[in-house]
Amino acid sequence: MMETRSIMIVGVGGQGTLLASRVIGSVLLTGGYDVKVSEVHGMSQRGGSVVTYVRYGDKVASPIIEKGQADLIISFELLEAARWVSYLKKGGKIITNTQQIEPMPVITGAVKYPENIVENIKAAGVDITAADALSLAVEAGTPKAVNVVLMGMVSKTVSFDEQVWLDALKQCVPPKVLDVNLKAFELGRGIA
Repeated sequence: MMETRSIMIVGVGGQGTLLASRVIGSVLLTGGYDVKVSEVHGMSQRGGSVVTYVRYGDKVASPIIEKGQADLIISFELLEAARWVSYLKKGGKIITNTQQIEPMPVITGAVKYPENIVENIKAAGVDITAADALSLAVEAGTPKAVNVVLMGMVSKTVSFDEQVWLDALKQCVPPKVLDVNLKAFELGRGIA
């Protein structure tokens, strides 16, 4: 009997969090788990905070993740990692992109974008892996592949055979952009 595990995917609208949740869901279903994926919460328009919950195990009742329950938080944007860190369980892990997308209060000058986010999260005793997924996505051929770079990083944490991940990408990514996304995935795996 496997206890239910919880993954949160957090980011900003327009970053491809939905594709990421579809890829992870596909991998977990292939692994034979009961999988529940929540709808996106928050402002899914470009720029608003977006959250997707993925829960898996032998039998999953609800996709909802409460504070202190997430085994893994995948953050597409640095401030989102800080915003959702309270949802991480003790011994959980955060994988984050170091990209900074200024929210409206920062753009309007009401507040400053926080500094030293990764260092502060580490100082709180949290296992966090941070990488410039945007640069790697550009290296792969498109800035839109940040999500797949992060999936490459996640594939080293959520341990399934690499081929299962590649098959999930082939299912979820349009054929015309598959090659770029496969390259992005490999670059993400390389830094994990």
